Amino acid sequence: MVTEGPAERYDAFQALADRRGRPGRRLMESLARARTLTADDPETWAPAVAADTGLPAAAALGPAGYYADFAAPHGRRHVRVCTATACFAARAGEHPTEVEHELGVTVGEASPDGGISLQAVRCLGYCYAAPAALDGDAPRAGPELAGQLAGRALPRAPVIPAADATGDPVLLGGTVAGEPPWQVWPRVVTAGTADEVHQEVAASGLRGRGGAGFRVAAKWEAAGRAHGTVVVANGDEGDPGSYADRLLMEAEPERVLEGLALACFACGAGQGVVLVRSEYPPALARMRQAVVQAYADGHFGRSVHGTDTALDVEVVQGAGSYVAGEETALIASLEGGRGCARPRPPYPTRYGLWGAPTVVNNVETLASLPWIVSRGGETYARRGVREETGTKLVCLSERFARPGAYEVELGTPLRRIVMDLGGGLRDGSELVALQVGGPLGGFLTAEALDVPLTSGGLAARGAALGHAGLVAFDQRIAPHDALRHIWQFAAAESCGACSPCRVGSRRGLQLASADEPAGAEWERLGRVLAEASLCAFGRRIPAAVRSLARAYGERLAGWAS
Repeated sequence: MVTEGPAERYDAFQALADRRGRPGRRLMESLARARTLTADDPETWAPAVAADTGLPAAAALGPAGYYADFAAPHGRRHVRVCTATACFAARAGEHPTEVEHELGVTVGEASPDGGISLQAVRCLGYCYAAPAALDGDAPRAGPELAGQLAGRALPRAPVIPAADATGDPVLLGGTVAGEPPWQVWPRVVTAGTADEVHQEVAASGLRGRGGAGFRVAAKWEAAGRAHGTVVVANGDEGDPGSYADRLLMEAEPERVLEGLALACFACGAGQGVVLVRSEYPPALARMRQAVVQAYADGHFGRSVHGTDTALDVEVVQGAGSYVAGEETALIASLEGGRGCARPRPPYPTRYGLWGAPTVVNNVETLASLPWIVSRGGETYARRGVREETGTKLVCLSERFARPGAYEVELGTPLRRIVMDLGGGLRDGSELVALQVGGPLGGFLTAEALDVPLTSGGLAARGAALGHAGLVAFDQRIAPHDALRHIWQFAAAESCGACSPCRVGSRRGLQLASADEPAGAEWERLGRVLAEASLCAFGRRIPAAVRSLARAYGERLAGWAS
């Protein structure tokens, strides 16, 4: 993991780590540097990294073999090609083979001379312009992806199309209306109280936007403003099909940081951490720049705007893991370990990062706070629907006529989003299945779109809100290819911490790849995954598979039960 900040400020995050005797951050930084110097397997270079940081070899071999950024071979030119759902749907899964042909190297390998390496990743946040890849840290996207990487076509990395469909944006005020940042925090920190911020957020009914939908004020209250509390801004947006967090971190980084400052103030936290996934290099750069500027403007530091409030903020780079976006796995990764989910209790709000009380809030959740504190929680609560208030960024994939990110009120009919905002599918294509809420969210048919965009409404149809990414599957996608794609994602991204998910996801892929009916074995496997998996990743796999099978009907007979 890589961090940046003004050299003169007190490094509270490192001090916290050192007090616990865990040099995890230094280990992850060292692993990241070492990986760029060799195409060899981690077993050959990770032990030396551990020795340099005073740790046993196993301490480095664990994360080095777990995180995609470390485990994948790296040539002098390293290309990461996206194989996530939107890119799969854009080219019917053909683009990785096209890239392999153009570059002369197989996905997952490096060329014999170490000149180039090719890695499959999920996802790069270019779902609106799929397929996509990163050439080093330079994004490339569009139908001529292989040609771009080979130098035969001009490189493209289009910005995210973003629009407000509410009339008064909560999240996109700067992007669509030019609202200046940092209008709330200076007033609150100099003349407000932590209780006032907490009360407004409680009145708003705001729920977490990272997928779980837990009430934000309740999570803050659980931390109890205990000494040493840490607030983590979770920008590890891993759901293929969603790029809302990437949009906010690139276009509205000050709004995210202002929300983080308000959350720290309400929770009595003097330390904030922003985790940005490594698949988002431009977002990482923007967040780092915004943090440096925030210190220069007095928003962070030992004495924020001349008050006795101290707030330090770090930007940390992830290392490539879907499950590490789950809050306990995220904390494990920040501590330098494998990003595996941990049993609860204890909950992070009591025992989190380095044992300190830790509040983890999604980037979009935090970006809502300046509007709520400025306009009032009751005003926010009048938007959306009764139990799910406010607005949400909805991301539409490349198959739509008008792909992009739209801010809508929760409760907006899904059909309006798909047809009115998205314009239906491009090129007269037929919508066969709509994936909602990521690869483990769920699928709906074109006839089942009369449902409100809420967690409850979607759950009633066998889907999930998640990050609210919408990926359209048209008639070009073969049903069994779609089924295998879901199982490939599950098998590749399972953290391996529990046997039901680790073994079950691989067995499911075997069943999906066989030319045989799923039968009774799938019924047993689905029950084990749903009931015995440690975290929501494994528990959601059966529901996602069954919803896909229902969408395709008889063409996936045997998988819907």
